[in-house]
Amino acid sequence: MEAESEFDSVRSDPDPIRRGQRASALLVVYQQRATELARLRKEAIEEAHRLRGMSYTEIAAALGITKGRVTQIRSTAPGPERAFFGVGPVAIGVPWRYQTTDRERPLIAAEDAQTGEQLERLVESLSLAVTRFQIEPDREALPDGDAIVVCGPKSAPVAANLMERDPVLSMIKDAGRWWIEHEQTGDRYCSPADDDPAESADIAYVARHQIGGRTILHVAGIHGIGSLGATHYLTGHLAELFSETRERECSFIVRATYDGLAITGSELAAGPFRW
Repeated sequence: MEAESEFDSVRSDPDPIRRGQRASALLVVYQQRATELARLRKEAIEEAHRLRGMSYTEIAAALGITKGRVTQIRSTAPGPERAFFGVGPVAIGVPWRYQTTDRERPLIAAEDAQTGEQLERLVESLSLAVTRFQIEPDREALPDGDAIVVCGPKSAPVAANLMERDPVLSMIKDAGRWWIEHEQTGDRYCSPADDDPAESADIAYVARHQIGGRTILHVAGIHGIGSLGATHYLTGHLAELFSETRERECSFIVRATYDGLAITGSELAAGPFRW
C-alpha cells in the first residue's frame, strides 16, 4: 500500500489501540524516508559542486536556501554509504542452531549473536532504524522491507534462495569442506580454519540484492566466525565499498583473522563482483 493511502487508512482506523500501533509503525517509515531525503540532498549538493563546478553559494541560491544551511546539511546529513543498506527500517536476522544434545531448545551461536549485535551498531550509526528477527531452519520468506540475512545456504531455505540469485558466486561442498566458488572462472576459496594445520582465519560470502524495491544483504561465513569477520570489514570499509558498487547488486568474499571471538583483521579476498 502506498504511504499516502496508508496514512489515510491510519487516520480513519476506528480502533484506538490499533490506530496507535499503526501510527507508530508508519512514523518510523516516514522518519527513515526523511533521513534518506536528507542524504540525497547532501549527495546532490556535493555532486553539483564536484561535477558542475558550482560554488556552494551558487548551489544555495539554486536550492533557495542560505549558504549557512548548505554548510549545515553537508556536516550533519548522513553519508552516501547509508544507501548500502537501503532506506530503512532494516531487519537483521540470525539463525537458530539446533544442538544434538539439546533438541528441545534452539540456540543462537555466540558468533551469530555477536554478528547481529555488531551489525545493529553499524546500521544504527548510519541513522537507520533496526528490527530483529530469527531465522528458523525451515524459513523461506524474507521479512518485509530492507533486511540483513546472516545465514548459510544449508541452514535455511531463505539463504539458499538468495544465493541462487547470485550469477557469480556460490557455495559448494567438496572433499569434506565448504568452498566459495566463482562460477565463471572456477576459482575456489576455502576457510583456512579447515586447513591442516588449521589457521585462526575464516572467509565469508557477502551479497547485496535488490528485490522488489528492497535492499537485502546476505552474509554467510564458512563458519560462524566468518560472518563476524565480514561485519568487521563492512564496518571499516563501507564508504569505499559503496563508492565502488553504488546501489548495484553485487557479491564479494571477505577473509578475516580472529582470536577467540575477537576479529583481529579483515580484508577483501575477491570482488566485489557487480551483476
